Amino acid sequence: MSQAPSTTGERFERLVAIMARLRAPGGCPWDREQSFDTIKPYLLEETYEVLEAIDQRDWPGLAEELGDLMLQAVFFAEMAAEEGKFRIDDSLDAISEKLIRRHPHVFGDGSAKTSDDVKRRWDEIKAEEKKEQGKAQLGRLDSVPRKLPALVEAQQISSKAAAVGFDWENPEQVLEKLHEELRELAEARAAGTPAELESEIGDLLFVVVNLARFMKVDPEQALRKTNAKFRKRFSHVEKHASLPGATLAEMEALWQEAKEQETTAQETAEQKTKDRETAPRG
Repeated sequence: MSQAPSTTGERFERLVAIMARLRAPGGCPWDREQSFDTIKPYLLEETYEVLEAIDQRDWPGLAEELGDLMLQAVFFAEMAAEEGKFRIDDSLDAISEKLIRRHPHVFGDGSAKTSDDVKRRWDEIKAEEKKEQGKAQLGRLDSVPRKLPALVEAQQISSKAAAVGFDWENPEQVLEKLHEELRELAEARAAGTPAELESEIGDLLFVVVNLARFMKVDPEQALRKTNAKFRKRFSHVEKHASLPGATLAEMEALWQEAKEQETTAQETAEQKTKDRETAPRG
């Protein structure tokens, strides 16, 4: 039996070797059948499972999910190596060199005092790199994939537009725009077509994404957490009510009960944290 790996590098090399063995002749039939296109859905699935573990503050689960996510990168790289396109070493070199190159305030003589300075310099260096590579200059929004979740896409394209000054000046102006969109939605409800309603709902959501950006809230993560909260509260309703058949008043009462239980649990957790912080040190 070979000696267990002791360093991070050895552990990573072990994962790469396992993946190569699974794809080799005589390896796993399922793994050998996969292609870049068939593996793509698993990459997205594992990404969302990582986000779920973070939301749940499930640190052992997060460690496992990050391993699953790393497997996807190794899987893609192994298939690329088999076709002579590139190896995982190339991916590792590429990201290491990129991080050094785009952080001159850390690894060079550059200067960046705020996170906004860092982001601005990152975008400048990225543009310089593309120019040196002879790549055609794209529009500022062309680098944002259309296949992103709509909330993420809205966040990214509005941020890129804001970076060149196409933006509101403060959150109050965004709120004014929000009220304007609500009025337009009301008008569309009164006289509009389904297409007009869809357009106004889209405009409303886009403004909400911008409001979240001004308040430094990630709208995608905010909605994910609200979805999780709704799931938990509705599960309480479903558990204690006869569905279908319960009245709205009965379901609302159970909803509020679940909400109060969450508040109590949160207060208890916060108190335990305070108790640990103030406990005498031995």
